Amino acid sequence: MSTLIFDIETIGESWNALDETTQEVLTRWIKKTSEDEGAYQAKLADLKNELGFSPFTGEIVAIGVLDLEKDKGAVYYQAPGQKDQETENKGIKFKPLSEKEMLEQFWQGVSKYQDFVSFNGRSFDVPYLMIRSAINQVRPSKDLLSNRYLSSQKFEAKHIDLLDQLTFYGASWTRKPSLHVACRAFGIQSPKAGGVTGDDVAGLFRDKKYLDIARYNVGDLRATKALYQYWRDYLKF
Repeated sequence: MSTLIFDIETIGESWNALDETTQEVLTRWIKKTSEDEGAYQAKLADLKNELGFSPFTGEIVAIGVLDLEKDKGAVYYQAPGQKDQETENKGIKFKPLSEKEMLEQFWQGVSKYQDFVSFNGRSFDVPYLMIRSAINQVRPSKDLLSNRYLSSQKFEAKHIDLLDQLTFYGASWTRKPSLHVACRAFGIQSPKAGGVTGDDVAGLFRDKKYLDIARYNVGDLRATKALYQYWRDYLKF
């Protein structure tokens, strides 16, 4: 069976849209650890910017998938309020969908694959996908978190998290490299080379630049593919 590379982009909810109890729970720790009002406001600003890191206070705005062998894939992306049509560029289809529709399409495609590749997918992408799927009443088609170690993973779904593999499951580094840092070391063009980073996604979404987010996601897919090929050819046993 073919190998599927995947990656997601997320944004957080508006702080003002959260109820008072949720705001209180989220700020409790920074109130206890802040030395003064200035420190509290700085931590609060960071907290608001990081809501997209949790599937409980954020949502998925793009899901990218790339078939390793065919070098073809798709990016499902949200484009609320716009009448975007499906387009294709260099083997990648861009499909505007709701979050629920994106998740349905993703898990439908996952069912056709056995091997999966991500960068930090075990700690971020897959848990996020699973929680958002449950919230949207979508059933995941495969367990991509069966076991952290490749030798113990289920045959029907082997998930190769390159962050785990390139740090030897955390044995060698106390500070894990980002995708950008890993790409730089291997001489791979970083998805950040286009001037967009993950930190820009929320702003692009607010500005309704939905297709820009989808294009940025393609960069992540391509970089992950190139990094995987290095691991497969020179480090995999």
